[in-house]
Amino acid sequence: MVILKFRDSDELSQAAAKKFIELAGQAIAERGRFLVSLSGGSTPMKLYERLANEIIDWTRVHFFWGDERCVPVDNPGNTYGQTKKILFNKIGTTNIHRVRSELEPESASADYAKTLSGFMEPPLAFPRFDLVLLGMGEDGHTASLFPGSPVEIETPTIAVTAHYQDRPANRVSLTPKVFNQAREIWFLVTGAGKAEMVCRVIHGERNLERYPAQRIQPVNGSLVWMVDEAAGKFL
Repeated sequence: MVILKFRDSDELSQAAAKKFIELAGQAIAERGRFLVSLSGGSTPMKLYERLANEIIDWTRVHFFWGDERCVPVDNPGNTYGQTKKILFNKIGTTNIHRVRSELEPESASADYAKTLSGFMEPPLAFPRFDLVLLGMGEDGHTASLFPGSPVEIETPTIAVTAHYQDRPANRVSLTPKVFNQAREIWFLVTGAGKAEMVCRVIHGERNLERYPAQRIQPVNGSLVWMVDEAAGKFL
């Protein structure tokens, strides 16, 4: 595990953009394509804004999502829709493999599993991502893996329909089975409100049910935490 601390979210996103470009170039040179799983939230959106102005062979970059809300694309809660405005409309890429969020979670999950199987890297039944971007909530959740959710999940995707914080989740998420096969995983975390949980997840007791972010442990890859000073003040 590597922990990188930055002054603020701007410095973090600038460093992340530089490293993203390096990883993309390396993957394309070695394997002919760059498979990346995106996340939502304000911190990665800053990264996407920077990437929109960078020169990368976008025709060889394939975009996936770690999770998605089953809401219309024009809904502010739809990560693909937000990323489209900030990034895709500017770079003109066509290699977008989104969750079909217009479907109900169970159907969207099954459909997305089929999408993943089209990029399988045997013996895996799904792609081995070159890069996975993740965030973390103040409660320790990541993607749509929430506290109290099942820890042992054997499928690559799950429908998340249980009530969470008194509201139905209505989402689709990739699972640790997929995340942990990635070549590189980044947690992008900013804000003082997450400082205590960042410390607890990294240095605290191991409790996978209570702290889903602890479930992210690459099998044969790198785990990088990128945090600003506020989020990393207890590290």
